[in-house]
Amino acid sequence: MSSTNKAVGILAEFENPSELLKAAAKIRDAGYKKFDCHTPFPVHGLDAAMGIKHSKLGWIVLCGGITGFLVAITMQWWMSAVDYRVVVSGKPLFSFQAFVPITFELTILFSAFATVFGMLALNVLPQFHHPIFYSDSIARATDDAFFLSISAGDPRFRADETRTLLESIGGCNVEYLIPPASAADNEQEDQHS
Repeated sequence: MSSTNKAVGILAEFENPSELLKAAAKIRDAGYKKFDCHTPFPVHGLDAAMGIKHSKLGWIVLCGGITGFLVAITMQWWMSAVDYRVVVSGKPLFSFQAFVPITFELTILFSAFATVFGMLALNVLPQFHHPIFYSDSIARATDDAFFLSISAGDPRFRADETRTLLESIGGCNVEYLIPPASAADNEQEDQHS
């Protein structure tokens, strides 16, 4: 089995942010969906070049807030007007003015939970290891290098064709992301040879 068949992705380095922007747009236009750019600082316009849509997190947080609001109002209405009816100073059993602090707090609490858990779900976290770390050169992405990686899980990924495409759009130091061989893999290769 060739090493390209074991590749879980491919990584290419670009000289500067503008080259990376152009490359991301070309990869997007070529129909790739599962690719990412790695830069030492935010690059303006990179999201648009990659074709990244607006996040759904805002809608998730809105639903969390509405749920918190409804839970708070329903809970307080049930407790004071149905379950334990006590008239205090002649006030009505359902006096929404008294319910404002708890309603506010539960709205914020549910929104916060929706934010955290929605972000984790949308980012597919926790992810304890990412195939990008099979490359030693990716460490430079936090210092002075600009990388574009394409996952082998992309429907358009063909190891050699993808490598040729990356090289044609200015990618240098193009490398396959190959997991280190495990002991079981080494034993199987020894038996076949």
